[in-house]
Amino acid sequence: MSELDPVHEALERLEWQDSKQEQTPQSRLAAVTRRTALTGGAAGMAALLLQACGGGSSNTTSQAQGSPASGVFGSSGKPKFVFVNHVTTNPFFVPTKYGADDACKLLGCTYQWTGSQNSNVNEMVNAMNTAVTGGADGIAVALVDNKAFNQPTDAALKAKIPVVAYNADAQGNSRLAYIGQDLFLSGQEMGKRISQLVPSGDVALFIATPGSANIQPRIDGAQDVLKKKSGITTHVIATGAAVPAELSTIDSYAVGHSSTKGMFAVDAGSTQSVAQTIQKHNLRSKGVKGGGYDLTPTTQKLLAGDQIDFTIDQQPYLQGFFPVVELYLYKASGTLSGIAEINTGLKFLDKNTVKPYNTTKTRYEGTSSQPGVNKA
Repeated sequence: MSELDPVHEALERLEWQDSKQEQTPQSRLAAVTRRTALTGGAAGMAALLLQACGGGSSNTTSQAQGSPASGVFGSSGKPKFVFVNHVTTNPFFVPTKYGADDACKLLGCTYQWTGSQNSNVNEMVNAMNTAVTGGADGIAVALVDNKAFNQPTDAALKAKIPVVAYNADAQGNSRLAYIGQDLFLSGQEMGKRISQLVPSGDVALFIATPGSANIQPRIDGAQDVLKKKSGITTHVIATGAAVPAELSTIDSYAVGHSSTKGMFAVDAGSTQSVAQTIQKHNLRSKGVKGGGYDLTPTTQKLLAGDQIDFTIDQQPYLQGFFPVVELYLYKASGTLSGIAEINTGLKFLDKNTVKPYNTTKTRYEGTSSQPGVNKA
């Protein structure tokens, strides 16, 4: 018998029991989580989340402690975690916040979303220091600077507050784990796709905040490939952290550089703005190619409408969900378990494969606040 068989058997029993009960948002979320855990192939995670949802547990002590999860992990209290973000109001992180929220509901903990609205590293460092002095039970931080977060990370670890990185990582930082995309590799893969779409000519590469560790590795990876392609000339343009400014900058560039053959971006706001600019000026009729990263409702619709050639999904929901799970388990296990590097993936979407994203609304992509996957 494989180690997964008991989990499969438990799932069958729980789903049979669920079928006899009234469907609620909570029960649907539990069902989705079971299937997600199994498809990931992690038997321990599946059992963990099943029990955290209350499936089949008869431990009255855990209920008395306030969370079914406490009976599974032997934990006590209600941990409080802090997410330090670089663009707290950016639409890209809506599903990230839903992921953190859902994990907290499962595990009986809470989290705070803080940092900076416009990639101000000093504001982020201050938010992180506040989390340390405030006695947070764990910190998840987007390490968008290669050095600025080293001291607050060390201070947190010295205070026995675990720190994980999400969305962006920094070499030399003593964080315990990174949950997010392999950024440089994804940039290289983007560069390969660009060279296929634009064999020669001027290519514009847009980046919100040059030097930021969450996006600079992507543009570095793309240029690593493109500089080896004769006939392609790249131009890097900074667009700013705010979406309206990004759109204005990209629109102005397109107007002033009519010979550009391709327009590509390495962040969500710039990618959406590239698609909007190409549509506005009817650049597809002139053979202009476009693409970038991440999914916003506008990007999804314009990709489906063939205004750009691709976007890359890095699963932002998981970048909120898994940091909470790791921090919780690290605390519950007394530092013995819970910490793991997680690559949230590299998934190219085109005008056909993006269709399911446009025909459904879901917390997983930030298009709905409701649990599950619902028809748009």
